[in-house]
Formats: sequence, structure tokens, C-alpha cells
Amino acid sequence: MTDLAPRAAARPVPLLRRAAPALLGYAAVRALGLVVLALWSEARGKSAYTLLTARWDALWYTRVAELGYGYEVRLPNGDVHSNLAFFPLLPWLERLVAAVSPLSYADGGFLVSLLASLAAACGIYAVAEHVHGRRAGVCAVLLWAALPVGVVQSMAYSESLFTALAAWALYAALTGRWVAAGALAALAGLTRPVGLAVVAAVWAAGAVCWMRGRSTEPDGGARPAARAATGDRLRLVPGMALAPLGVAGYVLWVGWRTGDGMSGYLKVQAGWRNGFDGGYAFARFVAGKLTSFPSVLAGLGLVAGVALVVWLYAVCVRQRQPLPLLVYAGVVTALALCASSYFGSKPRLLLPAFPLLLPPAMALAKRGRRTATTVIGALAVISAVYGAFWLNGSGPP
Repeated sequence: MTDLAPRAAARPVPLLRRAAPALLGYAAVRALGLVVLALWSEARGKSAYTLLTARWDALWYTRVAELGYGYEVRLPNGDVHSNLAFFPLLPWLERLVAAVSPLSYADGGFLVSLLASLAAACGIYAVAEHVHGRRAGVCAVLLWAALPVGVVQSMAYSESLFTALAAWALYAALTGRWVAAGALAALAGLTRPVGLAVVAAVWAAGAVCWMRGRSTEPDGGARPAARAATGDRLRLVPGMALAPLGVAGYVLWVGWRTGDGMSGYLKVQAGWRNGFDGGYAFARFVAGKLTSFPSVLAGLGLVAGVALVVWLYAVCVRQRQPLPLLVYAGVVTALALCASSYFGSKPRLLLPAFPLLLPPAMALAKRGRRTATTVIGALAVISAVYGAFWLNGSGPP
């Protein structure tokens, strides 16, 4: 009896059990957001479920699931909005759900988003716990749930699915599971064009591990990392080879489908007036807001928001976050802020950049439980009210 007791005590607690408080808190925050959305929508004579599943990008995804690729809308100004701009993994999953259940494609999108948001929360916890400990992991998940645009996590959009795949790919890279990291990066690359950020993170981490002869801890931080055996190094190769297959495969297929070769996907995005201009168009948009009242208030808010994002990334660098997290967050942030896409969509484009939340999560973790609960509770209420207001107004483009 006395011999068995220490062994039982030393048995590691499974990740899912360690993450349970974070997942329960996440579900509570998102449930609050959905309740407020339902009440707000009812008061305005709208359907909250329709707002979540059948508007904006959600409609484009369901059309891909139902009709396949080839649908496009030609606007009076000559722009062409093609559904080739939307990556295929979410529509594939919507089609799968509709095939094996009585649910519609829109219902399938909502179900996938719901499950993916929980998987994303668990992945964020795993990454944050690995880097900063359990309490920081819980705080990071709750902060992600309570973001002002957190309602997007519950929409039939691809943000939750992408964040789940990205978070688990990063966790796999941090823990030296290179084949899993590459496979998850490939799936992320089939979800959104920002899958490039996951590929870059896996490649950067793998390259450093190869050069340093380490199988884990690619950041070279304080934690000890064992010398990689030949088998460990060999697993790096297929992992890094798998990583770009998703995004590269889809972009090449679009080029073949349109007949425009390597530039095919860029031309599709140009039809939506999406591109990468280093942030010039966004800067002009913000500057235009500063020229009159009351739009100057919105302009100042945008300046403050961008400054906060940049400052958080600088703090991540100063705190020596692991390399894959820095690369991933940096690419996601750059693509979001420096693209000439719809300016109102930039907050949700930053939603997957969860490593930016690790510094405030660490700060909350060091505070007492009462302080952390008060701060996150207040943020959850603000997020719920803002999400309901946002979706019942202009909403995410």
C-alpha cells in the first residue's frame, strides 16, 4: 500500500483535466455573449441564430459547401467577388456534417465553429501553460474569450477553426512533435490564407532545433532540452515538409482553376480589393478619420488599438516568448494590419493572434484570484454587450 501511494501521486494529470477550469470559464464567457446577443436581437426583431450563421462570410462558406467553387458576384464598379477567395476546410466540414446528420450546411458551420472554439481554447491553454504555467493558461483562455470581437468565435466563420489548428500546431512544435506540427500547419493552411503564419512558425522552430541539435524547446529558453537523436532529427524533415502543403496546394489549385498560374489567387483577392500594401491604405483610412468630429474619436480609438497591439508584441519579444510564438504572432499581426482589405475586419483578423494575450495573462496570474475574476468578469460583460451591438449593426464584413 505504501509503495503504491507515491506512484499514484506521481502520475501526471491529463491535459484535458488540467484545462477543465479554463474550458468551463470559456464556455461561461461565450454563453454570456450568446445570451446577450439573443436578447438584443429579439428586442430589434432579428434572429440571433441568423446573425451567427447566415450573414457575410458565413453565406459564402455555405455556398461553397453546397455548390462547390465557381460562384461569383460582379459588382457595378467592375469588381468580381469570387468564392475562390475562401479556403476549403470549413466548407468541407460543413458538407461532412450535412452528409451524416439532418443539419443544414449553415447548422454544420455553427456546430464546427462551436466545437473548434473549445478546441482552440484548450490549445491556447496548452501553449500558455507550457510557457508560463497553469494559472497563466487559464487567464489566457478567458482573455481570448472576452475579447471585444469574441462573438466571432461563435459564428459560422473560420476563425475558431483556424485558431484551434494554429494553437495545437504551435504546441506540437514547442514540445518537439514535428510530424503533428506539420500536419496541423497543413490543415491550418487549408483554412485561411494566414495559414502562412503557422507554416513560418513551424519552419523557424524546426530550423533552429536542427541547427542547435535539439528536439524540443526551439526558443533556446531556460528549460533544459535533450540533444536530438537521429530519429528526432528525421522527424523534423517530414514535419517541415508537410507544413506548407495546405496553403500552397490551394493557392496552386486556384491558379490552375483560373488559368492565371501563380498569380491566380492574388487576382482573386484583388477582385475583393484585398492585397498587401504595407499598411498604406489603412494608415490613410485612419488619417481620414482624424480630420473631423466626431469621426476623430474613432480615429483616435484605431490609433490606440494599433499602438496596443504593437506594444503587446514588443512585450512578447522582451519577455523572450518561444520563437514559434513570436514568428506566428508577428506574421498574423503584420498580415492583419498591413493588408488593404476591409478596415472594419481587422479586429477579427487579429483574433487568432493569441500569443499577444500572454503578457496580460501573466500579469493577471500574479494577482489574486479576486482581482483576476473582477477584471475578466468586467471584460466579459463588455464583450457580450459590444458583440450584440456589433452584430446587430454593421457587423464583421
